[in-house]
Amino acid sequence: MAVSLVQLFKQNLESVDGHCIVVDNQTEVEETVKRLTEGKRIATPDASRADLFEYDVGVTSAQAAIAETGTLVLDSSAERNRLVSLVPPVHIAILDASRIFRTLGETLAALQSGEEVSPAITFITGPSRTADIELTLAIGVHGPQELYVVINQNA
Repeated sequence: MAVSLVQLFKQNLESVDGHCIVVDNQTEVEETVKRLTEGKRIATPDASRADLFEYDVGVTSAQAAIAETGTLVLDSSAERNRLVSLVPPVHIAILDASRIFRTLGETLAALQSGEEVSPAITFITGPSRTADIELTLAIGVHGPQELYVVINQNA
């Protein structure tokens, strides 16, 4: 049996310590985001840059995803403030299953769709991670410590 793009994306995202929740409709998307953000200070794309460090969670949409690497793609022309995905310690991205593509090339072709590709595209593969010269891994130093992707499989 062939693996769907949603399953492949989920598997690859979780292999880099991201969390993936697949739901059936917009109501379930909203319920899932509400559950994940309960009791937390939430930054949305309308948040001011000066205040972003005060939030616990950043919530964005994702314009596309790459299944073979578990990578989210945020297009700056669609996201008002891409720092919402980079500054708070937890990032929640909402993604329509129809926007998951197998490869980087397919993803970029879909983003272009007759127009120029945005000058700023953010690629996110799992929580932020970095290593020092001794290969000691640190999570969340240059971005969120946790990444949740909520996929609406019927959109």
